[in-house]
Order: sequence, then C-alpha cells, then structure tokens
Amino acid sequence: MRLRTQLALLTAGLAAVTSLAAAGPATADAGADRSSAGQACSPTVAIDRFSDALDKTTYDGTFVGNFSALAVDRDGSLAALEDRSSLFSLDPATLQPKSALHLADEQGADLDSEGLVVDRDGTWLISSETEPSVRRYSRDGRILDRLPVPSSLLVAPAGRALGNKTFEGLTLLPGGHTLLASMEYSIAGDSAGIVRFQTWERTEDNHFRLSAQYAYRTDTPFLGVPEVQATPDGRLLVLERGFTQGVGNTVRLYLADLRHATDTSGIENLTGQPDVQLIRKTRLADIADCPSLGATARQPQPNPLLDNIEGMTITGRDHTGRLRVLLVSDDNQNQAQTTRFYYLRVRV
Repeated sequence: MRLRTQLALLTAGLAAVTSLAAAGPATADAGADRSSAGQACSPTVAIDRFSDALDKTTYDGTFVGNFSALAVDRDGSLAALEDRSSLFSLDPATLQPKSALHLADEQGADLDSEGLVVDRDGTWLISSETEPSVRRYSRDGRILDRLPVPSSLLVAPAGRALGNKTFEGLTLLPGGHTLLASMEYSIAGDSAGIVRFQTWERTEDNHFRLSAQYAYRTDTPFLGVPEVQATPDGRLLVLERGFTQGVGNTVRLYLADLRHATDTSGIENLTGQPDVQLIRKTRLADIADCPSLGATARQPQPNPLLDNIEGMTITGRDHTGRLRVLLVSDDNQNQAQTTRFYYLRVRV
C-alpha cells in the first residue's frame, strides 16, 4: 500500500500503544507540577515533570545512559536504546532497568545504535548511523534481516553522507506498513538544513522494500533531527536539536505532515528547486520555554532543564486526548551532561 493511501485512511487512536504509569520515581521530581494540566511550555505543549533517576548509574555491570531512542514494548515496559549497542528494558513507573541486551553487527562489532521500533511481532528494528543501516533483531539479539539503504545516504566515500550524521530517528507509521528513518543532517549536494526522510514499505513476506523519500528543512543549518515519532493520525513529531559551546542546547518540537511533499528519491541534489515541496511543519514548542521545575544543569544552558535530548516516544493519551510524550537526553557518558527523562503532554 502506498504511503499517501495509508495516510488518507488513518484515523486517530493509539490501539497498539500502552500508556505508561502516571506515577514516577521520587528522585529528581523537584518542582514537578502534579496537576492534570501540567505547566505550559507553549499553547500546545505542557510538561508534568522530569526525572534524573538513572543519571550516572549502572545495571549488571553496564553503564546506564547514552540513550538515543525510546519505545513502548508490547508488555508496556519501556525499551531504551543506547548509542553504544545496549538495549534496556525499563520499568515504566520507576524507570529502573529490568534487563539489558547487547547488540552487534554481522561481524560482532558494536553499533552506533540510534533509532528503535518495536515491530508488531515483537522484533526490534534498529538503525545505526555507522553505515548507516537498519537491521531487524530477535528478542535475544540475533540479526534477522537488514534493510536496503539508498547509495546516496551511505557514509562517504560509499555515498554522500557525513559520518555520525545519518539515520537518527526511526518510526513505524500507523497501520504498520511504512517505516520511516530520518537523517540527522544534510548529505553532500543538498542545501544545508535540508534533511532527507527515507521510507520503506512492508512486503507480504514481512520484509521492507525501499519506497518514497522526502525532504525536511530544519530551522537553521546548525540544527539536526535526532528523532521522529509517528502520531496516531500519521503525522510526525520531529525533534530538532543543536549545541553551542558556552551557550548550551537548542531543542524544539515540531508537528510535520508528509502529505503533499515531493518524493525526492529520484532527485540527486536538493538545492534551490522551487518545484520540490518540502515536508510541512509547525513548531509546537521550544523546550527552553518550559518551566525549569527546579532542574539544575552541569554546564551553561538557556534553561537548566535542557540537556542533549535525543530520544522520544508517545506513551498514550491523557483524559483530554493530549498525547503523552516521553523524551530522554543522551549524556554521552560525560560528567558535564545528565541522563534526564521529560514527561510532556502535547495537543496535535
């Protein structure tokens, strides 16, 4: 089924998503608003609380941090992916790890694992920005499949992408037929700030084949796309993120719509082409505008609540219909950064 057909047929709902528990760990909840409304970051986004409960901790000898992606697993637990090849299962109420699984590529080497999807059969689809790649893993960490990637998106010299700037976000659109990965930054030959989103269509034998590609423009060339997440109606929540030494992080949340966007898979260079329709987007919030809730930062930040936010998942809806969105920061195993979870409510 083609993507545009799917989007036309999708209706709102979260039939396959389990809500995370509203309660959370007592630590690092200082100043958190416990009302049903949360505290406003913008007219469409509110924050309930944050948690630093996992910051600089270990589990069974494995460092807990470096988080790059989140997903709700089939049993309601929270899957949290590190960019250093570890996949954790977290208790949704306390965030405490219940298990850790080490992942590897075909040669047994660690991944630069960035994106995570729990597929409908319980297997994991995981992107790595090393090549880049998207692989399917069994529940015990075996590689079951590897998806094709357009040559232009491969890291140079094989392709036109820069190292450490490739597949960051990964999401499965409602209906389960279309998988989407977001590049973090532009590839050579495209205008700075133009980021390609690649899709795959599921085949009858449960593999994925290459499908349409779309172009998304970040607010400035200095911002990248660390995460995307499909909403129940087939639109996308998109994070844009950047860092300025001595100033801190910029993290903004957008609602994006693929409908009417041009399929750019056959367009070599995206530079000043007025006929190319980019993905439409609407800013929902700048996280710097959220109340700080008593958070502290170990390095300069426009708002001490901010850190290197990189992971995002939708965990359910509240009683008013707003999406419950969970964010997590990647502390890079750096003493100047913090592993922090953010509990948002988003009206789309």
